[in-house]
Amino acid sequence: MSPSAETITGSDAPLSEQHATKITLAGKVIAVTGANRGIGLGVAESCLDNGAAVVYSIDYAEPGDEFAAASKRWPGKLKAIQADVTKEVTVTAAIDKIVQESNAIHGMVVNAGRTNHKAALDFTEEEIHALFNINLFGAFYCARAAARAFIKLNVKGAVVFTASMASYRPNKRVPSAPYGASKAGVRNMTHTLAMEWAKYGIRVNSVSPGLVETAMTYWVPQQPDWEQQLKYYGGMPRLAQIQELGGAYVYLLSDAASYTTSIDIPVNGVIGKISIREKED
Repeated sequence: MSPSAETITGSDAPLSEQHATKITLAGKVIAVTGANRGIGLGVAESCLDNGAAVVYSIDYAEPGDEFAAASKRWPGKLKAIQADVTKEVTVTAAIDKIVQESNAIHGMVVNAGRTNHKAALDFTEEEIHALFNINLFGAFYCARAAARAFIKLNVKGAVVFTASMASYRPNKRVPSAPYGASKAGVRNMTHTLAMEWAKYGIRVNSVSPGLVETAMTYWVPQQPDWEQQLKYYGGMPRLAQIQELGGAYVYLLSDAASYTTSIDIPVNGVIGKISIREKED
């Protein structure tokens, strides 16, 4: 178990000295679902950059070139376990393997998800089920499996969900009622699980990315009126880089956030917030 506030609470030290003030993941074992590429891999790299002992990617797909390149930067510290997050038994097995190998688990980033943007009337039933199965049901299974491990190990663990700015409001250009609803469910689940699991010392929070430059958003800046859209929305005139999300996750996973639970951190460069012009429309 990593040195942390939980190891000194109850000592004779003043209360102000019983809690961590540095944002670090030194000694921690972290699991990130969907971390073979994209946002998940960026979060995994951020964790390792901030001292995590080892980070496990729990992903359905086989690791690709991106993961292999990252693994070379941290030999033996970035590992992959295959599991289907929509099947709770496979997630539980993955976490059991992590504990068996590393003798601990301190944080779970519930990141695996998928997107599908189209008009509500055009969605098939199968497409709707696919979105909810991974974005909402899978997220719940992963959080619950992690919580059970934390409780068994008597660890004050942290769960961090990846939600979305789409959980707050729709985007006129890329509508997706099922996607937004599934991510809104994730944010609601964050608050409810935080309330339920506080008695175990488990903190539950979420991060809501805005437009991030990944393989799924390559087409966004290619739109002919992209520059006009940026002026309309205001904020930082670009997509976020994956690495720019990591700080929010690292903070929420760290012992410096020991009293931070049931919150969502939007990382969106202001893009996606309701503007004055939009209110007038």
